[in-house]
Amino acid sequence: MPFKDTRQVLLLVDDEPANLHVLKHILQEHYRLLFARDGQRALELAAAERPQLILLDVMMPGMTGHEVCAQLKSDPHTSDIPVIFVTALSNVDDEIRGFELGAVDYITKPVSAPIVKARVRTHLSLVRAEVLRETRLNIVQALGMAAEYKDNETGLHVIRMSHFSRIIALEAGFSAEEADELLHAAPMHDVGKIGIPDAILQKPGKLDDAEWKIMQKHPEIGAQIIGEHDASMLKMAHRIALGHHEKWDGSGYPAGLAGNAIPIEARIVAIADVFDALTSVRPYKKAWSVEDAVALIREQSGRHFDPDLVDCFLRRLDDINHIRERWAE
Repeated sequence: MPFKDTRQVLLLVDDEPANLHVLKHILQEHYRLLFARDGQRALELAAAERPQLILLDVMMPGMTGHEVCAQLKSDPHTSDIPVIFVTALSNVDDEIRGFELGAVDYITKPVSAPIVKARVRTHLSLVRAEVLRETRLNIVQALGMAAEYKDNETGLHVIRMSHFSRIIALEAGFSAEEADELLHAAPMHDVGKIGIPDAILQKPGKLDDAEWKIMQKHPEIGAQIIGEHDASMLKMAHRIALGHHEKWDGSGYPAGLAGNAIPIEARIVAIADVFDALTSVRPYKKAWSVEDAVALIREQSGRHFDPDLVDCFLRRLDDINHIRERWAE
């Protein structure tokens, strides 16, 4: 079987062969290299090969590096490829323009081998971190959907309610980073349903007392499935799975927590989850209208739901309905 080169791919762009040769000498041991001597060829290689990183000269005849970068960033297929400018220009305005176009770094000529290696490693590590973050989110959503498929046809519930949760969290004062973490954790809120028999989840009528006791175990099952972890997102997911059926007045389950004793992420998810469940078709009910669902949430403010968070939900209802339309069944 032929050897497959699995090294990360870099695209080096410079109209001077000597400059490409220098970069090749510095980088060829650890990376697979592609070369372009003009802007058009650079765009073609970037689109065809999707390199992990581009080292791009600024001053080139014809299409300049700035123009190449602008076209790369305007194309959805290449916009996420990091660009490092390699240039003899040292003017601050030139650097500012490059960063405004979307470049992640500058290396000045004549290049230093240790600097080139360090900058390339740094930005490739950021690429890997972003890929891991996206992969983690995909896995989390898939796990949430695995549970949701047991009583929902498409699993889009977990996508909608996680976006609802993010919107409410931002309105409640969460930072963008905290709200994004909630977006990533919320899809696992009902993962414990994996442990509930289908005959109970999909029962078209009301559950009897014995069935309801079994159903009430799913928050604890979910918390056990998620487990105890150091990662903050998984810690949040654990709190949400365990607490999203607690109620503001203490009448919820599994622990009968009340008020601020319920983690705020779980209080947010409770509103998002109920709103989407009410406005979606389920085996045991038809979809409610938005107006009727909002009326119930208003009525349950201070009983089932945190009243301050209900206000946040109501203020952002237009944005929440936009998510409903985007991810409709």
